[in-house]
Amino acid sequence: MSESFQFQLKKTDGGARLGEVSMPRGTIRTPAFMPVGTVGTVKAMYLDQVRETGADIILGNTYHLMLRPTAERVARLGGLHELIRWKHPILTDSGGFQVMSLSGLRKLDEKGVTFKSHVDGSLHHMSPERSIEIQGLLGSDIQMQLDECVALPSTPKEIERAMEMSLRWADRCKVAFGDQPGKAMFGIVQGGDIPDLRVRSAQALSGLDLKGYAVGGLAVGEPQEVMLRMLEITLPELPTEKPRYLMGVGTPDDILKSVTRGIDMFDCVMPTRSGRHGLAFTRRGKVNIRNARHAEDMRPLDEQSNCPASRDYSRAYLHHLVRANEALGGMLLSWHNLAYYQELMQGIRQAIAEDRFADFMAETQENWARGDLEPV
Repeated sequence: MSESFQFQLKKTDGGARLGEVSMPRGTIRTPAFMPVGTVGTVKAMYLDQVRETGADIILGNTYHLMLRPTAERVARLGGLHELIRWKHPILTDSGGFQVMSLSGLRKLDEKGVTFKSHVDGSLHHMSPERSIEIQGLLGSDIQMQLDECVALPSTPKEIERAMEMSLRWADRCKVAFGDQPGKAMFGIVQGGDIPDLRVRSAQALSGLDLKGYAVGGLAVGEPQEVMLRMLEITLPELPTEKPRYLMGVGTPDDILKSVTRGIDMFDCVMPTRSGRHGLAFTRRGKVNIRNARHAEDMRPLDEQSNCPASRDYSRAYLHHLVRANEALGGMLLSWHNLAYYQELMQGIRQAIAEDRFADFMAETQENWARGDLEPV
């Protein structure tokens, strides 16, 4: 562990990067997948289980936690780490994405965003300074700037306005964050699907000399090829010696293709959300456990996995649980999915270390395409 925030780029294999983020609360091995704990819980999981799958860091959500139980209450209770019993690093998003999703319930100007709570309709104001203050009260280790994320498609004029606003807010967030030893604030590149705006945003943020940089606004409904093209345009403009975080992405295939372009950190609700709806991600591709073909299949999802949910429970039992709407079904599938994601990340890291990432990627994609009908 390090008493300061440090990123070490250990190795590259093509565009793929192997590294480590060292912080007082622990080391984050990159490329890293960060499970999402929106309201202080990774849904349907004990945090001890989350740790056992291989997670070095989890996320919390500023918007949801500021509404309940409130950031001030979390601070009085000793901070988010103490409250949820997680001793390792936590990244909090700024709340910007959730606020922007409120549409008619919000009003935006240079000062920040005024919005109505989706919980009780109460009125709140979030400025860049208030977002950083909330994240500080929560006690998070990596804090994100407040930004404006526009949905795609949108007009070039609207995308440019939001990008410029986000840059001004980034500067204000940096001032508000100040010097917090052992912690970090990341900037967020915006610019929609317009190459010139992405470049301008990345260059301006690089000039702020932040501890890390995220690429935002690429999990808002655009095709995968657009996301990948924006990464190819954006990442060369960011400092190589700083970690790069692709926000809200994504599928295992998204992760592989983004790693090869130079992304270090990922988060997504997909593993747990899919698990709660009966969908498993496996080494042989996606498995919809609701399908009738699993009703009498005594195979596990993956007998080679170290995860008990993947190895010790039959597909027939999982099928029964999901079809019967039993909570245990979603719990086991969420556990399996998070374990699979972490096994994928470990495979990626090992492949980069051994200069065989391209082969690993091709083999992984071939296994997905083969499907799960035959024994794994």
